[in-house]
Formats: sequence, structure tokens, C-alpha cells
Amino acid sequence: MTVRSPFRRLLIANRGEIAIRVIRACRDLGIESVAVYSDADAAALHVSLADMAERIGPAPASDSYLSIDAILAAARRSGAEAVHPGYGFLSEHAAFASAVEDAGLVFVGPPAATLAALGDKLAARRTAAAAGVPIVPGLTVELQMGGAGPGAEDLAKVGFPALLKAAAGGGGRGMRRVDRAEEIGPALALARHEASAAFGDGTIYLERLLSPARHIEVQLLGDRHGQLSVLGERECSIQRRHQKLVEETPSPAVTPTIREALFASARRIAGAVEFHNAATVEFLLDDAGRHYFLEMNTRLQVEHGVTELVMGLDLVGWQIRVAAGERLPEELLDVSPRGHAIEVRLYAEDPHDQFRPSAGRISAWQMPSGPGVRVDAGVEGDTSLPPEYDPLLAKLMVHGADRPAAIARLRRALDETVIGGVQTDLSFHRWLVDQPDFVRGAYHTGLIAEGWADGPPVGADDAAIAALVAAGARSRTTSDTNAGNGHRDALEAPERRGWAVEGRRFAIKARRPR
Repeated sequence: MTVRSPFRRLLIANRGEIAIRVIRACRDLGIESVAVYSDADAAALHVSLADMAERIGPAPASDSYLSIDAILAAARRSGAEAVHPGYGFLSEHAAFASAVEDAGLVFVGPPAATLAALGDKLAARRTAAAAGVPIVPGLTVELQMGGAGPGAEDLAKVGFPALLKAAAGGGGRGMRRVDRAEEIGPALALARHEASAAFGDGTIYLERLLSPARHIEVQLLGDRHGQLSVLGERECSIQRRHQKLVEETPSPAVTPTIREALFASARRIAGAVEFHNAATVEFLLDDAGRHYFLEMNTRLQVEHGVTELVMGLDLVGWQIRVAAGERLPEELLDVSPRGHAIEVRLYAEDPHDQFRPSAGRISAWQMPSGPGVRVDAGVEGDTSLPPEYDPLLAKLMVHGADRPAAIARLRRALDETVIGGVQTDLSFHRWLVDQPDFVRGAYHTGLIAEGWADGPPVGADDAAIAALVAAGARSRTTSDTNAGNGHRDALEAPERRGWAVEGRRFAIKARRPR
């Protein structure tokens, strides 16, 4: 079927891998793409891949990717007809969507009124409760201290431990755990600062921390004609700092009965507002199978690719087509998943040091390929990583006939992956795919805190071998194989990080001295 180009030219108000993902969708649809970039991103991959590129300001996000005026000015200069916000930055700001529409452009996302009602997490909680959907216990108004703040009775209803959460965005930004009321004041100041820097809005609310729990989300796609497609659920329970690291679909924890209840709740929330385009309704699932509404992300999700793999569709392409007024076809309204897909996020982070971000220059870059493997990358080799932005390098996805096949394919893909020059989380992912709880699908949001900490347990034998390996490695040049696997400092403490010397499964045993 020939697809008519919905727009002549589209501007992508984002950077990195998501900008590249939208550029590719535009190319498939015959649309010219316009990239935007800050001074720190002048040589970035998304800039070189787009048909056009517009500078929007200096490196700080507040002066570039969060500047509505700068982005609209770039749209006017380029002659763009539509704006795709990607995820993060301004993607859920009602004021941005309104400004785009007021400028005579098409916003590729839900209407501004929907963003105001659901993109704001506090407003979304109120909307869900009014629709009869159970919500995680917590506040439905902004958290303030002093006379305007919650009283002891209000805090008792929330319960502890609790989470401070940003109302304007997700991804763990602006989130802090508090175990008692006395901790709220200091944590609130930090949370507000982080949320303001990430989203331009420091509004914070308080919500009970449910644990153990599974983090399950439901993907929605609606058109401007009142049709709504529920595109399955995704499991997002493997997280650090409340940020997702691994996603899969279907969820191994969701039974047909639970799935039916989740989908019904997602439909009720979408039906409570004027909704079209793509959005994700997020829930917590307790050990009794009860679900609680967390938030609705009124934008494309980082992990949308696994849904594309099992559903056999281009979700980004349909975002653009729906924004142009196309109807969803009948086959998309009743689509069933085929097989199983898993995504791991490759971050420039040190999993052996609390997943701290890692700066530097990528000296080696080899991504896996072969049947059932997809990589959405935002960088390439010989690239410096700007410290101002999220350290996501790429998303590695696999698709198999079933979950065991997908896990086997993921093991192979991870072992083919090489990233040099910067520390990455590859060793964590290689460890994860061999863990019995993950293989059985019997895990929850506490897996990293309980099973990983700063690395897996190391036996005395492995530690001794690691020390020998490290001693030999110190005499080599800085182009050591270890650096090629993204572990710059694994040799500094072999007695503590024996397994991670090379970041590969069984690497220690493979290098026993002869």
C-alpha cells in the first residue's frame, strides 16, 4: 500500500536516539526531517542524519531543548509544518503543545488539553480517581512545607516509605525516597531542583512506595475519529534510581485476567479526556495481582520499540499519520502480539559504582546484528558524550518466538556488543540474563537493590583469578580489551569486582593463566 506523505517537513524537538528514530519514520513516509541542536550537539549523529538542522542555543537544556521560543523560531526558519517532541524535555508540556498549535503548526501528540489533564502527574491522579481507577495512595495536590503543607493525618494516610515525585515528567527525575516525615523537607529541595532542571517545572507530590511490586504499562494509540487501539502491555520492573533499564513484552507476570483488568482501566482513563495519538498508562502490580494507577505518559515511550516488534507496526509512523488526521485501520484496532521482545538500555554508566554517569569519548563501537536483533543508537564511534544530557547510548532489542528464545537471543547480542572509551552498563545486563529469577520471570522493582548493589557476589576463586588478570593487564596499553568492553576502572579493584574484569559472562574463567 502506498502511503501519502502526511506532511512536507517535520521538526523534531529532541536529540539523540529518539530524534534519529523519528528521522527514520519521516524518511519512510517521504517527509523531510529537521533536526535541532545545541552547541554541545553540533556534531551529533542526529544532526548529520536529518535533511536539515537548526541551532537552538547553548548547551544547557534550559537554553536550548527546553526553550519553547528557540524551538518555534527554528520551526519558522525551516518551514516545518509539524513538530514531534520525542520523549522528555517538552514532550508533555501543555504550554509547548499550545504554542506549537498557536504558531499554525501540528503538534505530533495528544491535544494540549489532554497534556494538561494527564501529562501533569497530579492532574492525572485526579482524573484516574474520578474515572474509578485505583491509584497508588498519596497526595493529589502539590506537596508544600509549612502551614500550606500536609498535616500529620494526611501523611499517615499516605504512609511510609514514600516517594517524592515530579508532576511534570518521569524517568526518575525529581524522585526521592523518604522513610519518615522528618526527611521530607531536605529531600523536597533536592527533588524540586532536579525536576526544574529536567522539565522546567519543580512541582512535587508525595506517593506511597509500594514494594514488592511489578511496574506494568499499557500502550495506547488513538486517532482523531474516536478510535482507540490497546497495543499490549510492557514489563518495566528492572530499574535503578526508579529509572527503567530493561523492558519486555508481554509481561511474564500478567495473566489473561490481569491483562483484561489493566486494559479496562487504561481505556477508562483515556476515555475521561479528549485523547488521540500515542500514550502509555503505567500501573504498579502488587503480589496479589491488584493494579494501581501510577501515571499516564502522554507521549512516546523510550521502550516503544518492543511493542513495535511484537505487534509488527511502526508506532512512530502512526503517531505522525494520526496527527495528520488519518484513521486507524481495522487491523490495527484488534492486533495481537507475535512472540516476545526484550529491550536493554545501554547507558554510559558504571553499574559497579551506583550506576553513576560516565563521561568521555567513545573509542570503540560495535553493535550486534543478525536475526531478531534491533539497535536504536544515538551515537557512533569516535564521539564525545556531552555531560549536560542523559547518558543513554543505545537501546538493544531482541525478538523471539517466545520468552526463552528472546533471552537466548539477548545473550548472544550482548556478547557481540563492544563499547570502548567510556564505562557502560553492559556487565549488568550480561549478569542479568543468567539470573534464575529473571529467566523465570519472577522478579520485581527491587531486583537491583537486592541482587546487584554494586556488582554480583564474587567468590574467592574468581577474585584471585581476577587479581592475576589485572596484574597482567596493567602492563598493557590503554587500548586494553577491557576498555573495549566499556569498563575503564574494573582493574582498579579486582578483589571487589572480579566478575566484571571484562564485563563478559565467563570472562574470568576464560582467562585463567596457563
